[in-house]
Amino acid sequence: MLLRLSLLLISMMLVSFAVLREAWSAPPATGLLVIANQKEHTVLVVDPDNRRELAKISVGVNGHEVIVSRDGRFAYVPIYGNSGVGKPGTDGSTIDVIDLQERKLVATIDLGKPLRPHRAEFGPDGLLYVTAELANAVDVIDPATRKVLAEVPTGEPQSHMLVISPDGHRGYTANVGAGSVSVLDLAKRTLVTTIPVAKSVQRISMSPDGLRVFTHDQDAPRIGVIDTATNKIASWIALPDVAYASATTPDGRWLLALSMTANHLHVIDLQTMKVARAFDIPQRSSEILIRPGGEIAYVSGTGAGKIAVLDLRSWKLQAPIDLTPGVDGLAWVSAPH
Repeated sequence: MLLRLSLLLISMMLVSFAVLREAWSAPPATGLLVIANQKEHTVLVVDPDNRRELAKISVGVNGHEVIVSRDGRFAYVPIYGNSGVGKPGTDGSTIDVIDLQERKLVATIDLGKPLRPHRAEFGPDGLLYVTAELANAVDVIDPATRKVLAEVPTGEPQSHMLVISPDGHRGYTANVGAGSVSVLDLAKRTLVTTIPVAKSVQRISMSPDGLRVFTHDQDAPRIGVIDTATNKIASWIALPDVAYASATTPDGRWLLALSMTANHLHVIDLQTMKVARAFDIPQRSSEILIRPGGEIAYVSGTGAGKIAVLDLRSWKLQAPIDLTPGVDGLAWVSAPH
């Protein structure tokens, strides 16, 4: 009996040691990915370092994009509708709010009318700015009261994506079908000007210093570079493939540009304005997120249901994060210290 008990204790100790060893071998996440899945009508909370889905929260039909509050508490998901840009379908009029601590839907912001809200960004003033395609505008929302404060006109239809200057004074929207970029005065809540770019454009990004804005010609393999001092196209970056989205590294040295049709990620040297390297990425990739610190880039493969992971220090692709088709908008929430 004593021998049997001793063997049982030893066995339990070995199992406990194995569990602890496994826990020690898996480093804690430095932060979490928050991902909008437009096909499943969900938001995913994902540990990217251990490649695990931690939560799945249902939202409206369909949320394409997601943004996280500065304190990391809430995620905001504009509910666009069940179609693509300029195509017939439902017209969303709400923004779903998710508590990331409770990992559940806690509120819905009613925008008051059909708008097809798409991209949300927080300004330095703490307000939430959301593109409102059907109003040719950007809605300004107070996240504390969850009320719409104002509407800033863009002067163009299909204002789909938005970037905000580091000082919060200017906003820039990519107007898909109009092929233009609108420049907004966010303090005065007025339209400054519209910049013709191409027949049609998709998505928009900005250099960390706010001096350049990048948008992507959908009929030619090139990226328009806008000088924010003059509000004019200063130059073009030639690419092997038509680009859909881009993102700059925090040091301002590199521009990552993805081609949804060719399934390529191009790395552009912003000193030479030339493509320095390229990578194969998952099918129909739609968005790039460079995590704080600038060491890792994530690319959402909407068609493949995978998140590509690129180490920006070694310039090597890591194993992708396997999720489900429909993964689209990406946001980051830092782990609490």
